[in-house]
Amino acid sequence: MADFLTDQKSTQRAYLVGLQTARMTAGEGAELLGELEELVQNLGIEILHSTLVNLREPQPKFLLGSGKAAELIREAKELGADVIIVDEELSPAQQRNWEAESGLAVIDRQEVILEIFADRAHTREAVLQVALARMEYSLPRLKRAWTHLSRQRGKGAMGGEGETQLEQDRRLVRDRIVKLKEELASVLQQREVQRRRRMRKPVPGAAIVGYTNAGKSSLLNKLTGAQVLAADKLFATLDPTTRQLALPDGRTLLMTDTVGFIRRLPHRLVEAFKATLEEVVVSDFIIHVLDVANPNVEHHFATTMEVLGELGAAEKPMIIAFNKVDAADAQALALMRARHPEALFISVRTGEGLPRLLARCAELATDDQLSADLLIPHHRYDLVGKLHELGTVRSQETRDDGVFFSARFPLKHRTLFEPFAVAPAPAKRAKRKSAKA
Repeated sequence: MADFLTDQKSTQRAYLVGLQTARMTAGEGAELLGELEELVQNLGIEILHSTLVNLREPQPKFLLGSGKAAELIREAKELGADVIIVDEELSPAQQRNWEAESGLAVIDRQEVILEIFADRAHTREAVLQVALARMEYSLPRLKRAWTHLSRQRGKGAMGGEGETQLEQDRRLVRDRIVKLKEELASVLQQREVQRRRRMRKPVPGAAIVGYTNAGKSSLLNKLTGAQVLAADKLFATLDPTTRQLALPDGRTLLMTDTVGFIRRLPHRLVEAFKATLEEVVVSDFIIHVLDVANPNVEHHFATTMEVLGELGAAEKPMIIAFNKVDAADAQALALMRARHPEALFISVRTGEGLPRLLARCAELATDDQLSADLLIPHHRYDLVGKLHELGTVRSQETRDDGVFFSARFPLKHRTLFEPFAVAPAPAKRAKRKSAKA
């Protein structure tokens, strides 16, 4: 946890400062401040007061004007706050200036998100990625009175209690960053091996993305029977989980739940989690889940699309699924339907709209697949094995002249199986037409 935290979580008291800048839309600062409040509550910190400040021009010393900063510091102290949290990214110098002026811990939105990620990471990969992001964040801030290292020193590689020199601290952090990158590279290599094994059998894959707390993990659990943690809080799960889903036509789809996005996600976290988010890049299509009951859903949509753009995945085939229709206001729901006519509207809780979602998944999963009736001669049982390995067999029948299959296989293997394709008999086509007639 952050250095300003103690073991007595109940005694932590925060004073929150939100900013409405000239580049923001009307009311956006208040929305972001409300989101910051939820983030801080996720750390178990008591919020004494939140205030919104109009900022015309950023100032180099405190980001705010000196007079306004002094006013906020005075009010925070009068209320008995332990920490001031600013809902904008503070430079290392600005952070030091705030702490020198106030005598309190002063952090920004980035550090709050980093601490939540550190608290929620469980797998080795996620733990290493968060540790790397925190170290890179801490390195230029070692002169702070509240640096992370002040509580880490004295443990293993971090040195003894007497090691307080700035250059020594910097060297220790740089060495730790190098070690973390080496460990992370090893873990990522293992993940790549696992991914290649999965891709040997061309099972289509979908990545579930969306704003944090939109219902991504709940959707995975509902469709696949997975037991992924699904809680009503931001960043309930950070680790990607892949499960198999049986599509309506009997084929298998691999679905992966990914970490939720959030506005002003620290860029170092986007970089640190590139490997985790690569599940999005290598997927065949994306399921973009949104909480339609949230009044800021349009902002959430834009944020997710922006991060997908950074990952180079914004142009992938995508299903937009507005979740929680059972909890949405009728007027707001009608507005979203008008703005996003191509989207699906679902409720993971009640199951509404999920059959349509599955049908759409089946459609996208067939874009690179061919369906055909095949008659493979008995002396080509090597192809029978290949078909089972590479494709999906809907039915199989042993005949005198070979094995008849109704199957689907990847387009890239067309030349392998197409010579054995069997065209439907004209009589059967005529029979079907007369039946329709």
